[in-house]
Amino acid sequence: MPGWLWSLPPVAALALVFLYPLALVVQQSFSPENGGGAFDAYASVFRSHSFREALGTTVWLAAGATVGCLVLGFVLALIIAFVPFPGARAVAKFIDVFLSFPSFLITLALLFIYGTVGMANGLWTDVSGGAEGPFHFLTTPWGVLLAEITYFTPFVMRPLLAAFSQLDTAQLEVASSLGAKPARIIRRVILPEALPALAAGGSLVLVMCLNEFGIVLFTGAKDVTTLPMLVYGKAILESDYSAACVVAVVNIVISVGLFGLYRVVSKRAGA
Repeated sequence: MPGWLWSLPPVAALALVFLYPLALVVQQSFSPENGGGAFDAYASVFRSHSFREALGTTVWLAAGATVGCLVLGFVLALIIAFVPFPGARAVAKFIDVFLSFPSFLITLALLFIYGTVGMANGLWTDVSGGAEGPFHFLTTPWGVLLAEITYFTPFVMRPLLAAFSQLDTAQLEVASSLGAKPARIIRRVILPEALPALAAGGSLVLVMCLNEFGIVLFTGAKDVTTLPMLVYGKAILESDYSAACVVAVVNIVISVGLFGLYRVVSKRAGA
């Protein structure tokens, strides 16, 4: 039996479950329900202020969350891998479990802490006797950014910990014996080894943040509209399926384009 025949069942399942619905979305974006030309829906969506605002919000949230995850993930991975403390192995194992958590669960946890009736505001009112606490940032873009950094940081830490586990500790000992300070060891020895893992984790976080829906929805940030939220609003609230499909296609093109760019850059860099 030829080997290529074994690939037919998974390819057929992929085409049925994913490619066919995706083709329907693309087709709907070029077939406005109220008639008109094939690109009328695209022209209408691109002219709308809501789309441009959602696109800008999506990009800056994704970029900000990626930078925050890279910095925080690198620092935490350094501490877990190279700073001996009790429970370091348990923390590393917990990161693997954390990756399986749904995003809305982390958002709910933040709401219990910093929400309008959360623990922080409750403690503030108990101590100060005021009517309400000062913590209301979760319903702002900064609250969404905090939730995304909190949830996606382990996606950067996991490949970093794997890279650090393969690092030859003799290099660190030699550098330390030669009088190198910790900052220089990190910059000259550890960071070059971690760059491929940082690139992999950062690109994954960037693409996932571009398509994140649950965090924005569960924070209740009414003034924060991203592309996935715009798709939801157009399809469910306005019943404008053609516009929703246009926004979805744009989101897909951005995500696939970023993934393709990462593959090209990593291949040329030899990662």
